[in-house]
Amino acid sequence: MEANAIGRSGKTVREFLEKHYTDDIAKSDDKCIKLTVRALLEVVQSGGKNIELAVMRKGQPLEILDTSTVEKLVEETEKRKGMRKQKPKRKQPEKLKHLNAGH
Repeated sequence: MEANAIGRSGKTVREFLEKHYTDDIAKSDDKCIKLTVRALLEVVQSGGKNIELAVMRKGQPLEILDTSTVEKLVEETEKRKGMRKQKPKRKQPEKLKHLNAGH
């Protein structure tokens, strides 16, 4: 499976996909779609309302995901993203704390 993005910010989305795309993700349609949503959320401000997803599979008709499916994927992705932000920060060594305090 390959991923691509077109339109405004397409280059940013393609770079995100290139950075995060793995062979493990390539084996699963579900993982590919979730990665695509993550990539689009890097450049879209208002969540699922401004995202349209189409899935192309070899030998099958184009599948356009309905709005409720996209919004559910966005909600799940944002929830997981928020959980990552809540991870406790590592403590800085005392020496670095003093250096950072001056700026």
